[in-house]
Amino acid sequence: MRSVQDQLAAVMAAVGPVSRLDVVLHDAMGAVLAEDVSARGDVPAVAVAARDGYAVAAADTERGGLHLPVAHDVGPGAVPGLRLVPGHAVRVASGAPMPWGADAVVPVEETDRGAARVALARPAVAGQWVRLAGADVRGGDLVLRAGTRLGARQLALAAAMGLGRLPVHPTPRVVIVAVGDELVEPTSRTAPSTGNPVVYEAAGPAGAAGGGAAGGGRSGGGVATPHPATLRETLADQLVRADLLVVTGGLSEHAQDTVKDVLSGIGEVRIDHIAMTPGSRHGFGTVGVVLGRDRDVPVFALPGHPVAAQVGFEVFVRPALRQMAGHVEVFRPSVAAAVDIGWSSPPGVRQFVPAAVVGTPDEGYRATVLGNPAAPGITDLAHADALAVVGERESSVRAGQVVHCLVLEG
Repeated sequence: MRSVQDQLAAVMAAVGPVSRLDVVLHDAMGAVLAEDVSARGDVPAVAVAARDGYAVAAADTERGGLHLPVAHDVGPGAVPGLRLVPGHAVRVASGAPMPWGADAVVPVEETDRGAARVALARPAVAGQWVRLAGADVRGGDLVLRAGTRLGARQLALAAAMGLGRLPVHPTPRVVIVAVGDELVEPTSRTAPSTGNPVVYEAAGPAGAAGGGAAGGGRSGGGVATPHPATLRETLADQLVRADLLVVTGGLSEHAQDTVKDVLSGIGEVRIDHIAMTPGSRHGFGTVGVVLGRDRDVPVFALPGHPVAAQVGFEVFVRPALRQMAGHVEVFRPSVAAAVDIGWSSPPGVRQFVPAAVVGTPDEGYRATVLGNPAAPGITDLAHADALAVVGERESSVRAGQVVHCLVLEG
C-alpha cells in the first residue's frame, strides 16, 4: 500500500507548467504570468494634470496673483512641451501634459471657470493635483512577477505600459472520461443498455468544475464503456485535445482490470492501493506517445464513486493542475479546528471527512462533521467547505479534538 504523501510526491515530481505562450491581453485573463515583466518606460511618461482645472506656477498665486490671464487650453492628447508664461494660467483637462514652468493645478471647482481670465479662490500649493512622470511606474522597475495570476488590474497595468501581449502559461486543457456501462450523462433520460438502474455520472461534472476553479479548462470527455477496444479508441480520440487526462471508475478489483490494462497499453501508468479513505485505488502516469502524440500527457485514474473521486481530485489532481497552470501556491490552505463529535478512524490510512468550519484566527475554529465519517455521502460533501483530515496513526477521534482541516472554499 502506498502512502498519500508518496503518491502526491510522485505526482508533483512528474508534472510541470504548460509551455509558455505569448498571448494578447484579452486572452491572458485568468492565466498565470510565465516571466517577470519590467516597465519599458515611465508611467506617466511626463507630468500630467490629475484634475480638470488650470495649470499655474504656485509661486505666482502665493504673491497675490489670484486673477490670471488664461494663455492656452491643453487636452489629454496634446503634445508635451508647451511653456507657461510667468503670471499666466493654462486651462488643462485631466490627463493633459503639464506645461513647462507649471507645478500645480487649481481644480475648476475652485475658480470662476473663466475662459480669457480666471479668478482663483485661494493660492495654489506646489505639487497639488499633479501626477509627476513615473508616479505610477519607473522605467526598468519590476512590475509583475512570474507566477502572478492575471486579472483586470494586472492587465490594466500592462496596457498602461504599452504591452499588447504577455508571456503566460496557457490554461491546461482537462479531459475527464467516466468509465462504466451503468452510467448515463445527467442530461440523458435513456437507460443503460444493460437494463440496470440508471446511475447518473457525477464525477465528471464535479471534476470539470474543480478543474476550472484550479485554473484549468475542460476540453472534452464524457461517459465511456469499459470494453477495452472501445475505451482505447475513446481515450485516443480525447487525448488529441488534452493537457491532462482524468479517468474515473473502472478500478474495482471485483471487475476485470480494463482501465488498468488499457492505460498500461498506451503509456506508463501505475495503479496502487493508496492508504486513504474514501477511495483507496488510484492510478497515475503518462499516456499519449504510443498513440502518436508528440508528448506524453499526465493521466489520473480515480475511483468511480463521486465522493471518492472528488476527494482524490482535491488531494492529487488539483495541486498538479495548479502546478501545470504555473501557480506559485498549489495547495489548499488548512486550519486547525476542534471537531464536534468523536468517531473511530481506520488505522494505517489517512481519512478525509466532510466538515463545515466556522471561526476566526483569534477565537479559533470549530468543525461540524457532516454525515457518517466512515461513509460520507455526496450530499454531505456538497454542504461541506472543508475536509477534516485524520492521520494514519490515529485510530479514533474524540469530540473537541483539534484536527487539521483542508479548506475547500471561503
